[in-house]
Amino acid sequence: MGPGNLSWASAAERPEWLAGPVAPVAAGLGDRVRVAEIDPEVADTAAFCERYDVGMDESANCVIVAAKRGGELRYAACLVLATMRADVNGVVRRHLEARKASFAPQADAVRLTGMEYGGITPLGLPDDWPVLVDEAVAAHPDVVIGSGLRRSKIAIPGAVLAELKTAEVLALAN
Repeated sequence: MGPGNLSWASAAERPEWLAGPVAPVAAGLGDRVRVAEIDPEVADTAAFCERYDVGMDESANCVIVAAKRGGELRYAACLVLATMRADVNGVVRRHLEARKASFAPQADAVRLTGMEYGGITPLGLPDDWPVLVDEAVAAHPDVVIGSGLRRSKIAIPGAVLAELKTAEVLALAN
C-alpha cells in the first residue's frame, strides 16, 4: 500500500524503476522504501498528484542548491512538501554559511547526481552533500518523492529521510 492510486512494490524488488545511484540506497532501507511506475509525462509534482490522486501535502520536492562562499562552490539537497517552498536565500544560505545560495542549474544538477531532472531524490546523492529535510517532511508518515527517474516515484516515511547519513532536519519552508 501507499499514497494515491498507484501500484507500489518494494524498491528492493524493482531496482529497474530507480536511478543507478538510488537503487543500492533504497535496497539498503528495505521494505520502508516502496516504488511505483508512473507516466513520465506527468512526473512534475502538480500533474503527478492530479493524475494519481496523491495530495500535494503527501508529496515532497527535492531541489539542489548551489552555495557559494569565497571561491568555494558547495551543493546541498533541500526536501520540502510540495505545498511549501524552501527558503533558499534565508534559512538554507545561512545554514550552509554561504554568501550566496541559489537553485543549481539543471544541467549541473543532472550531471552531479546521475539522476533525471524532475526525478531528483535525496537517496543516492554524493556523500559530501548535506540533505536538508524540512521538519514537516521528517514528521510525515509516508511521503512521495522522486526515484531519480521521471518514470517512477518512491513512497517513504519521513523519519527514514531524516535518518539518512547526511540529513539535517530544519525549518526550511517559508
